[in-house]
Amino acid sequence: PAVGRALGAQLAAHLGVSGPLRSDAVSYVSVGDGSVNNAHFLAATNLADYAQFRGFRCPVVFGISDNDLCISLRGYGWLDEYLKKLRMRVFRCDGNDVLDVFSASADAIASARSRKQPAVLVMKNLARRFGHAATDRQSAYLSAEEIQGAAEHNALESACALAIDEGMTTAEELAALYREIWRETEEAFDAASAEEKFTTREQVAKHNSQPLQPVHGVEVDSGGRVLEGSTEVRPGKRDVMRKHMTRVIEETLEEHPNAVYIGEDVGHGGYYLVTQGLQERFPMRVRDFPPDETTLVGAGVGYAQAGLLPVVEIPYAKYLDCGADMFYEAVISNWLSGGKRPNGMIIRLQGFDRGVFGGNFHTHNSLPLPPGLDVVCFSNGADYARGWRYAVQQARAGRVVMSVDCTNLLNLRHLHGTDDAWRMPYPDTSERMLTFDDVTAYPADAEHKAGGRLAVVAYGNGVVTALHAQKE
Repeated sequence: PAVGRALGAQLAAHLGVSGPLRSDAVSYVSVGDGSVNNAHFLAATNLADYAQFRGFRCPVVFGISDNDLCISLRGYGWLDEYLKKLRMRVFRCDGNDVLDVFSASADAIASARSRKQPAVLVMKNLARRFGHAATDRQSAYLSAEEIQGAAEHNALESACALAIDEGMTTAEELAALYREIWRETEEAFDAASAEEKFTTREQVAKHNSQPLQPVHGVEVDSGGRVLEGSTEVRPGKRDVMRKHMTRVIEETLEEHPNAVYIGEDVGHGGYYLVTQGLQERFPMRVRDFPPDETTLVGAGVGYAQAGLLPVVEIPYAKYLDCGADMFYEAVISNWLSGGKRPNGMIIRLQGFDRGVFGGNFHTHNSLPLPPGLDVVCFSNGADYARGWRYAVQQARAGRVVMSVDCTNLLNLRHLHGTDDAWRMPYPDTSERMLTFDDVTAYPADAEHKAGGRLAVVAYGNGVVTALHAQKE
């Protein structure tokens, strides 16, 4: 997300879109030296290096605090070797010297801001005073002398002593500040422990996502509607689902100047031509990223935090596995931040192939559905357009929506034989949107109505297959 914020803030400024970040903002993220081996960090630095290589504006600073320990694994000098791989500038300082930290930090931030390029700030020689966690058995891998030496090593103490020596404060003022921070901390814990505990589904759901927004006169608490579906050939100019998908995405980009569409191979139309022609119309807003799903979803989160409305395309359900952790982080941020840091976005996932409810496609097609995620899967182009418009409005309000496609339906024309019934007219923008709770019911014909008590609840391919079964 930090790299996405940097890229997103620059893109928003270029597009003239107002957002929470200034055009000269520098994105900052800090990690420990052990975390440079984490896939999230590797994806982030790779994207930052790639952006610098391509000449994209990406003012981000990676702060690394180096205590030469990763839980029980010693550093062995690997951090310095790893940093040699990066294209970006590296600034170093002694983490125990507050003036050196300030100077190097200022230089790193100034470099990122002026050059619009990424930078690394390494704070060396820090001691891990109290172990990695409460369950950490330091005695299993550190000597008693090493443990005692680290506990006595306090970088903040030397900074306080320097401030007193320079006449910037007094010991009494620092002691009073310490007591004030201690009091505020205790009060914060007391307030958290006194918060109302969730006991109902409604309370949990309320905190999982931003509130649903009413649209086109649909009240939030009105519940879904039962709409009557039809398998008759409809009048007017009709087209297949894929064409409607392209059109409604284009409509989104036209109506929302902050909307962007990112993915893998989306510039030339994507795997199934859904984005065909869009990059020509919106060259700065329809962009290909390096093929890594952690990078894609993380960039989407950063874009959202920079005030953009991202649509992130993932080619297949299996590919979402590669970015699963970042995907979960994007969804649960609303919960973790108490609703203060939502990540409004749409994830467009090519999830299913020809199966009734999916089918093996790139190893498997299982879908992760964490709390806080809205999921839609449409069976025809008209429903897709009306449902997509609703998803866009909810993503603008901060919700994370995943739209799952079925490749079998993208170019489907016929429902029965050569009836051409699955090509449909494109719904006008004045038509009511399809909400997350709406249901389309296809009535049985006269031949099957008598005594029939079976109802099939389906989505995507399942709707078409159920209609085939009804006919047969």
